[in-house]
Amino acid sequence: MSATIDELAARLLSDAADVDAADALPAEHLRGLARAGLFGIFAPVAEGGLGLSRPETWPVVEELASACLATAFVWIQHFGLLEALLDPAAPAELRAELLPGTVRGEVRGGLALAGLLPGPPRLTATPVASGWRLDGQAPWVTGWGAVNLLLVAARGPQDSVVRLLVEARDQPGLAAARQRLAAANASATVRLTFDGLVVPEERYVGRRPFDPVRQQSEGLRSNGSLALGVARRCARLLGPGPLDDELAACRDRLDAAVEAGPAPMAAARAAASELAVRAAAALTVRDGAGAITVDAHAQRLAREALFLLVFGSRPAIKSELAALLGRGGSAP
Repeated sequence: MSATIDELAARLLSDAADVDAADALPAEHLRGLARAGLFGIFAPVAEGGLGLSRPETWPVVEELASACLATAFVWIQHFGLLEALLDPAAPAELRAELLPGTVRGEVRGGLALAGLLPGPPRLTATPVASGWRLDGQAPWVTGWGAVNLLLVAARGPQDSVVRLLVEARDQPGLAAARQRLAAANASATVRLTFDGLVVPEERYVGRRPFDPVRQQSEGLRSNGSLALGVARRCARLLGPGPLDDELAACRDRLDAAVEAGPAPMAAARAAASELAVRAAAALTVRDGAGAITVDAHAQRLAREALFLLVFGSRPAIKSELAALLGRGGSAP
């Protein structure tokens, strides 16, 4: 497995500059992920997946993010759909219909999680005779044109979160507007506007109480691997040095935070993002003026590090980052 990931990462890295300038991922990147079995990375072997534990997936995310952040960014969106279909509470009909293709990467998932955001509802789900009506916006939806199904989380009745599956295409009641990003633009991230989109009952996944602290903590460890990946690429380009030890410490801190709770995870996520920024800055200084040419790794990695200061951020992570960057050094 390790050799396969290394080979795939090498191919992604060779395309990184071209992908950075593109509006969409090369189709071959997605096919390569599928051939490696990575769309079913934590699905049980009995279901056709690789059967990796969640901790075993984190180094894979880190390695692929170190090669091509846009590709890794689109790929990890799929985890939400895979996890939803593997949940024993998922409707059996949905599992039977969609899980095999989802594991193989023939059905690729994206996320529209506006219903999980704290504060007033941005996206609502209202029960209607034929299913659920969606209204509102999801401002950051990644992989438009590369994914087939969106796992949508919308605020439902009685302060709940309703999860639904929606075809990822422009259609009556659903419109996409492209977000132009300074980094990972090939991720094809859009703002979605839902205007009375009716989702049939057979695309209902489930419902749970709205709990922003718990729900916003889900997936934060995997997201942290993106920042570790950018820092790791910088450290490799710089050569052996103190950043290697800092990277290992950040990784250990993120791992430990999984069981420690939301506050330690916020601090660990902030520390990883701050390290990526410092590592990219160190690489830029080392490379000098050549670092700012459009095909240089350093300028791309610096923009990706800035992107990861805000991707998947939460108020607690933002507060930790503000303290770290203001102090100019890593948290204890």
